[in-house]
Amino acid sequence: MSEQNTVAEAPAHRYTPTLAAAIEKRWQDRWEAEGTFHSPNPSGPLAAPQPGWHNDGGRPMFVMDMFPYPSGAGLHVGHPLGYIGSDVFARYHRMLGFNVLHPMGFDAFGLPAEQYAVQTGTHPAVTTAANVERYRTQLRRLGLAYDDRRSFATTDPEYYRWTQWIFLQVFNSWYDEKIRKARPIPALIASSRPAPA
Repeated sequence: MSEQNTVAEAPAHRYTPTLAAAIEKRWQDRWEAEGTFHSPNPSGPLAAPQPGWHNDGGRPMFVMDMFPYPSGAGLHVGHPLGYIGSDVFARYHRMLGFNVLHPMGFDAFGLPAEQYAVQTGTHPAVTTAANVERYRTQLRRLGLAYDDRRSFATTDPEYYRWTQWIFLQVFNSWYDEKIRKARPIPALIASSRPAPA
């Protein structure tokens, strides 16, 4: 009997990869529609829409994963290897009544993104945005319990404007051992000038 006939004659209730994919997608769609993994804020735009909604009032818990680096064409096996453990941890605590914030972001600055852009002949902003969307799709298919409303990429201007600001604060400062804190560089320059005669 050929393999094709065996597949065609399989009982309708048989658990196949096609059926598994359909079941997974149906649950993932429901989780997204109902905001199952959303972690509400006490107030503001991300507050719970009604009392008792998804761990409202539970003890807060923050679970953070290492952000994937979307410089390639997709996730590799090392990404979910780490994410599955933190996902189990977050789900367990959510079931205990904790208000678990489990976000996902994307760290896309640096040479790998630029190298990938050189290899593909496309601007890094274009390849990074496409890769972030590909990673989001792949992470969703894994069924991981992330609050998708809290996702960001380090290439988002609203994110990196603050990292650049922090860098400038550090760059323009020096550590004064006498008072044990950072001071502006102009204060160092002024203190190193000889006193007028």
